[in-house]
Amino acid sequence: MTRVLIVDDEKCIRLTLREFLREAGYQVGIAEDAATAQQLLQSGDFDVVVSDIILPRVTGVELLKSIRLAAPDVQVIMMTGEPTVETASEAVRAGAADYLMKPISKQAFLRSVRHAGDIKNLDDEKRRLTEENLRYQKDLERRVEERTHELCEMNQRLQTTIEGTVQAIALTVESRDPYTAGHQQHVAELARALGKEMGLPEEQIKGIYMAGLIHDLGKISVPAEILNKPSRPTENEFALIRLHPQTGHNILKNISFPWPIAEITLQHHERLNGSGYPRGLSGNGILAEARILAVADVVEAMASHRPYRPALGLPRALDEIRKKKGTLYDDQAVEACLRVFQEGSAAHLSYLGSSSASLS
Repeated sequence: MTRVLIVDDEKCIRLTLREFLREAGYQVGIAEDAATAQQLLQSGDFDVVVSDIILPRVTGVELLKSIRLAAPDVQVIMMTGEPTVETASEAVRAGAADYLMKPISKQAFLRSVRHAGDIKNLDDEKRRLTEENLRYQKDLERRVEERTHELCEMNQRLQTTIEGTVQAIALTVESRDPYTAGHQQHVAELARALGKEMGLPEEQIKGIYMAGLIHDLGKISVPAEILNKPSRPTENEFALIRLHPQTGHNILKNISFPWPIAEITLQHHERLNGSGYPRGLSGNGILAEARILAVADVVEAMASHRPYRPALGLPRALDEIRKKKGTLYDDQAVEACLRVFQEGSAAHLSYLGSSSASLS
């Protein structure tokens, strides 16, 4: 219900206007001067003030100005029995909602109060909606922050689970081939070093590393006696070994990794000129990650011991990729590999059997 404060130094006017408002269903307060009105405004909750312009000591316009400062949402209607253009203009400039001239008709008075009350109600509703929207936004921000934190934790747990699973798969494969134990881990570390040297995004580098850890997963289908054979494989045995990229892809293709691990595994023996296997892909038809992994795989394999031959050494492995850069191996991956060893940033890859100093 709209509450109205009437301010007028003439008692009969105060009481008459109060009666008009009470009959119309308003709650009404009255004051004979500005000081009393200010006290009531401080202690009460009024929506509309109807004030005479001419008041003792403090004028109605000065009261209006003080109300605008203290309670800008309260609507103020000014009345005067001595209307002039100057007083009307001053009241409007000070923020009056309406300007009435005495004697005031009951209908005009009630219409003005009703209009002022409607404006006050609209302002209150606007403020309420604004405050409610701010509370909602803050609550939404809080919930988004909490949910984001939860998702980050879930993602971290998922990443840990994926990495643990990949590591377990790698260990399972290498347990069947003691002569090449650690090969996948070594290839993964070197491939990661190449990715960093090439300035690739961190997430892409991680995908290359994870693929490196299980790139030979398909060898799980190759009989252990072939893998551990102390002499070079026969043509038939080698044909069976050449199936391992496809076998690895078949095992991994239905697992939802954040990276294209199945495709990288499938393509790590492909070569730029199309002479690789299993699909004979060439050039940009081979994933960039697979081209990087191919370089790391060749360098690690040549530099390390195999059941059918001793280690060929790192210098020979680097010479191999240098000579066949652009033909078999990706130019950028080869250049990155050469820089990694020349600049000494591969000191932690000591398992390759040579330090960077021996390459100078």
